[in-house]
Amino acid sequence: MAFNNYGNRFQRTTPIVLNLIIINVLVFLAQTAFGGNADLNSVNDLFALHHYKSEVFRPYQVVTHMFMHGGIFHLLFNMLGLWMFGSVVERAWGPKKFLIFYLICGIGAALTQMGSYAFDYWQLDHNTISAELEVQYQVAMRIGCTVGASGAIMGVLAAFGYLFPNTELFIMPIPFPVKAKWAILGIIALDVFGGVSRVPDDNIAHFAHVGGALIGFLLVLYWNKTNKKTFF
Repeated sequence: MAFNNYGNRFQRTTPIVLNLIIINVLVFLAQTAFGGNADLNSVNDLFALHHYKSEVFRPYQVVTHMFMHGGIFHLLFNMLGLWMFGSVVERAWGPKKFLIFYLICGIGAALTQMGSYAFDYWQLDHNTISAELEVQYQVAMRIGCTVGASGAIMGVLAAFGYLFPNTELFIMPIPFPVKAKWAILGIIALDVFGGVSRVPDDNIAHFAHVGGALIGFLLVLYWNKTNKKTFF
């Protein structure tokens, strides 16, 4: 995905976005150094987001998970999206407001994902199970943890689409520009479909994405309801 040619004003990296990218890269390097990309490891146990029924769940994981990533391409794709869209939104709002928005969207995405966990594990959570099955259940919850900045970045995308709805984007492999409002609605629709369809071996936290986008939309709607001059 890329912006149409609007000059350098869309390409300058703003301070909060730059620092978020640096933090995410450093955390990923630390993850890699301490084996945090394996299925079962202490790094994920401590900082990834787990179901509240998991033995390794801690409340602070609703924040820490958004600075971790599952692989180099996961990291690169998220940081590219943050750089492209976050810089524009931060420039419109300023660093403090943007950082607050980003963190709220990430936390909202985490809470949505925890709701998805509760739905997926409803029967196991509300039935008596054997000790052997309990051990297997705990292992499954450890492996099925969530990491990534995607939920927070989906909130940023929602804000961008709302504030700059007619900005044209190039999305591969579509050979023509698409207005931001339609492109971002399409991305959210794909996540809704992915979450509902439950495709086998799909390890994307679709509902976390949708939750981040929804929180982002509602927050930017609230912040801008009396400030129409900020719209483009």
